Amino acid sequence: MNTRLDTMKNIASYYGIKPDKLQRHYKHKVSGFKEWTQLPHANEYLLYPENITDKLSIDEVNLSKGELYTIVTNKNAGSKNKGSVVAIINGTEAKTIQYALDKLPLEKREKVKEVTMDMARNMALAIHNCFPNCKKVIDRFHVVKLVLEAMQHKRTTIRWTVIRKENNAIKKAKKNGKKYSPKLLSNGDTLKELLARSRYLLYVPKHEWTKNQTMRGAILFKKYPLLEKAYNLTLSFRNIYKNKSKDDARKAFIEWKNDVIESKIPEFNSAVNSLEYHLENILNFFDNRSTNANAESFNSKIKGFRANLRGVSDVNFFLFRLEKLFA
Repeated sequence: MNTRLDTMKNIASYYGIKPDKLQRHYKHKVSGFKEWTQLPHANEYLLYPENITDKLSIDEVNLSKGELYTIVTNKNAGSKNKGSVVAIINGTEAKTIQYALDKLPLEKREKVKEVTMDMARNMALAIHNCFPNCKKVIDRFHVVKLVLEAMQHKRTTIRWTVIRKENNAIKKAKKNGKKYSPKLLSNGDTLKELLARSRYLLYVPKHEWTKNQTMRGAILFKKYPLLEKAYNLTLSFRNIYKNKSKDDARKAFIEWKNDVIESKIPEFNSAVNSLEYHLENILNFFDNRSTNANAESFNSKIKGFRANLRGVSDVNFFLFRLEKLFA
């Protein structure tokens, strides 16, 4: 149920006018949108230097029709909405982000000591150039996600190999005038089903598995010991974040890297290369254990607001309303 539209219809009904006419009147006459000071450059950027504090977050969000916007938020805004937005920028290129952020007063930008972000290089470059005194911190969620994806990539690679073999067996049986029946495992799964249904259990530690997951996991690892190696590598990487100091975390990462080399799993080699490139910013997490959770939460609010409006027909007016709510 769309509360905003229903409210607008009720008000329009009370005054005996059409809802569309009332919406146009609100937008052009009542809201203050036409007098909005940021309207001339709203299609490029919105800036709120008064909301800058020593700790910021940066992330991207799909604002409308697949168009990505970069949003800088104030980590110190807390649970309140007001004052949480520092910048909303149309685009994700480093030069586009830097062009907008450079318009913020230098004395304000120099006060920023920490910016949390994901692993996007464009954002790191823009932040490095625009906030000269800040430390870049890569959010742990995105780091762990990269390793999880390496493990799941290994699972899907094996699954597609099984699917190809099964397709060949089906063709061969059909050619010989027979019906193909896949072999069932002890838990009732076929190999293809085993690999598909094991997706979730690979995300969680063994002690959290259900009875069925424990049975399925045992069969999976017996059939594919390399996948068990990938699973154990993932768990050991997640344990790195249990360290209390940056030095201990660095040592744990080096040990984990050596384990990856010994495992000879190519999917994890790619993950190691990416992690090594970002390592210093990843390790900065252990200074204050800061995350990008507030940026993710803010993006969820935007998506919820957009869904409540049933899409965005006028991007600038949508941004105007975001300002009223969050800036």
